[in-house]
Amino acid sequence: MKVGLIRCMQTEDMCPGTTDFKVMREKKCAFEGVDGEIEVIGFTTCGGCPGKRAVTRAAEMVKRGADTIVLCSCITRGNPIGFACPHVQAMKDAIAKKLGDSVSIIDYTH
Repeated sequence: MKVGLIRCMQTEDMCPGTTDFKVMREKKCAFEGVDGEIEVIGFTTCGGCPGKRAVTRAAEMVKRGADTIVLCSCITRGNPIGFACPHVQAMKDAIAKKLGDSVSIIDYTH
C-alpha cells in the first residue's frame, strides 16, 4: 500500500503526526489487516478551510505513486482538539470525484 496522508492545517502546529505513523508501522486502527509494506508517498495538509487544496494535493500524491489517500483523524475525528472538520464530507467527496475508483480513500488513521 502506498499512502498519501492529508491532515488538518489547523492542528499541524500541535500534532507532528507521530500517532499516524505509529499506527501505520504497527498496522493498527485504520491499517489493521493490511498485507505487505505501507509506504508513505506524502504527508501534507488540507491547505486550510474549507479544504479545497486537499483535492489537488491528493491528485499530486497519486501522480507520485500513492494508491490510497488517507484523511487523518485530525480531520475526520477532531484529534487532538476534539473538533472534527465541518468540511470533511465535501472534501472527501471532491477527492473521490477527482481521483475515481482506482484510488482508495481511508477516512481516519487512529
